[in-house]
Amino acid sequence: MLTDDKRTRTTLGRGLTAAVVGLGSALCLILPTDLVFGEDIVVANYEGVINPVAAEYLHDALAYAQTSSAQALILKLDTPGGLDTSMRLMIKDITGSTIPVIVFVSPSGGRAASAGVFITMAAHVAAMAPGTNIGAAHPVAMGGEMDNTMKEKVENDAVAYIKSIAERHGRNVSWAEDAVRKSVSATEREALKLKVIDMIAEDIPTLLKQLHGRKIVLPHGSITFSNETATLHEFPMGTRLELLKILSDPNIAYLLMSIGTIGIMAELYSPGTILPGIIGAISLILAFYSLQSLPVNYAGAFLVILGAVFLLLEISVTSYGLLALGGLTAMTLGGLFLIKSDAPFLQISLSFLLPTVVTIGGLIGIIAWTVVKSTRGRSITGAEGMIGSIGIARTDLNPHGQITVQGEIWEAVSQTPIRQGEAAEVMSVEGLTVKVAPAHR
Repeated sequence: MLTDDKRTRTTLGRGLTAAVVGLGSALCLILPTDLVFGEDIVVANYEGVINPVAAEYLHDALAYAQTSSAQALILKLDTPGGLDTSMRLMIKDITGSTIPVIVFVSPSGGRAASAGVFITMAAHVAAMAPGTNIGAAHPVAMGGEMDNTMKEKVENDAVAYIKSIAERHGRNVSWAEDAVRKSVSATEREALKLKVIDMIAEDIPTLLKQLHGRKIVLPHGSITFSNETATLHEFPMGTRLELLKILSDPNIAYLLMSIGTIGIMAELYSPGTILPGIIGAISLILAFYSLQSLPVNYAGAFLVILGAVFLLLEISVTSYGLLALGGLTAMTLGGLFLIKSDAPFLQISLSFLLPTVVTIGGLIGIIAWTVVKSTRGRSITGAEGMIGSIGIARTDLNPHGQITVQGEIWEAVSQTPIRQGEAAEVMSVEGLTVKVAPAHR
């Protein structure tokens, strides 16, 4: 049996052991531990505007990398900026990732502007290729003009957001704020010197060499990067996302809207042609999808539709070109006003708009000319189609007789005598009698 003193020591020992175990468990939860992942590295490549397609692509790439226990995800990025909501979704995915996300601004000549600055600074490792730049993150009005109060609110919100991102990863907070407030930019060497990024690399193999042995802290631990036996796996965007990315281009949205409107109106003007209606309906549906992710100005949309209506009316209404001119003007103004944003990458390019309008106008002009020509041309069927035809006199015409025209026998009258077997030209048709004259062969 234990004495009181022994019982006391045993109880104290057990208590200390439990405290040590509990403290150790708590420290394991608090302090980062070394995590073990596979040796594969997933590479995702995105070039273009930050939009819902970009957010979905990064989400899918991260899900694939995490499911396959990859060591890290490298996102090659080249963007002029984009939508705030899509950017924040991408940053949430990066921040909550269980594996390191390395943003590599590449290739040479690429950039990480506007929303791209936030995404790059949110990465666990930020790298840039030679000849690239980063910056100009001042928020731009995506839905039209903002008053001064709203501009200040949006700017302050963006500043607070990028400062929190920079502080989290130990990057230059002051430069990050200037990138938003003053739209400052930096080359890759300036960015490295200012501690905006972590390294400069020519390509991914060079990047991997610099990453080797680097310890990266994650929310639930840390990982020591190793590339000795690393295998790269490209994660393609896929046909669906590639198509959606194309449709998200404002130039394509304008083109689809124009084609769709003209197709539907052509079907309404000439029911039963079917093909214009099918093409128009499909184009309009795709245009509506494209426009849903863009800040649309409805006045611009109505101008595009009005312009298409004017162009189609030119085919059936004699306006001496006024409807066509009005239609082309309306479609051009509609294209300029269609997207309500100051962001250049969201506006319809004049180099795309003008050729598109001219091409559509040219096609409508050709159709109108063909219709006019067909209505003014000589009929080749029925009684009117016989005028100018050459027949052979079956009997003497002096003045009455019979001739054979187009395989048919007609009663004929001629002011000039025509002998049997001679050629006669049909001058007019009156009922079942034709007026003829000697034909000159």
